[in-house]
Amino acid sequence: MSATLYPTSDTASRKLRFTKMHGAGNDFIVLNGIDQDLANITPDQWRKLAHRQLGVGADQILIVEKATRPDADFRYRIFNADGGEVEQCGNGSRCFVRFIQDQGLSSKNPLRVEVAHTVLTLKSHPDGQVEVDMGAPIFEHDFIPFNAAGLHTLQEFHETLYALPLTTPATHDSWVGVVSMGNPHAVQVVGDINSAPVLEEGPSIEKHGAFPNRVNAGYMQILNRHEIHLRVFERGAGETLACGTGACAAVVSGIRRGLLDSPVTVHTRGGDLLVAWGGVAQPVIMTGPAMTVFEGEVAI
Repeated sequence: MSATLYPTSDTASRKLRFTKMHGAGNDFIVLNGIDQDLANITPDQWRKLAHRQLGVGADQILIVEKATRPDADFRYRIFNADGGEVEQCGNGSRCFVRFIQDQGLSSKNPLRVEVAHTVLTLKSHPDGQVEVDMGAPIFEHDFIPFNAAGLHTLQEFHETLYALPLTTPATHDSWVGVVSMGNPHAVQVVGDINSAPVLEEGPSIEKHGAFPNRVNAGYMQILNRHEIHLRVFERGAGETLACGTGACAAVVSGIRRGLLDSPVTVHTRGGDLLVAWGGVAQPVIMTGPAMTVFEGEVAI
């Protein structure tokens, strides 16, 4: 496939080779930054690339680079559909390891991959599933980051819930558990996932003043102690068919609230993920699919 984004009279356009992939419906443009030059691409160009009508279309853009630290095999960077760079993407990390293997960049299994604040361990299984050691969840407010000043709280088992004042769709408080999986999440429990106000509330929660770097808004319906439905309004992308870090954050919050036991099957609109967590400082282990859709070349 070859295409030009926002064509102009300038014939000196820059061409990029890409692979379109998805993890449980959460879709990505994956770019090899080792064998091609990705320097000086602007946020506006990332937005155009991710545009579903005028570009290739994706929730996020994933970049494969050489590692900058000795304990990692590769470096992994993520740009949201709005052009902004973010710290972590769980579904993307599974696609990352599948891309590395399919492109012949490495045969190592597991792989250690450098992200913004840590190193992830990614393991491919013979059945096509990919297991990701997401590291331990972060609860310290300064590192999420989260400013709870002035917010009402409610203790539920080991989890502190915070009331976020919202005016959409009507004036009310949204009670959330707050956790970082390398990126910030605000998770709430709902009675019915299909009628949850994800699109109405999500934008307000994402940009709530308590979260200086914005936040991903998760809506979790408990089915039983090992099974949930989940929808997530992701910062910079809107609602996606699945969110890997959101699934991890929801399971962690549910376990801390005394509502869930590990492991937990997370049903998203794009597919199922399996999340296991041993508690306290233990890492969260997420397992799920990673699929290649097509490959192509695009001019920007």
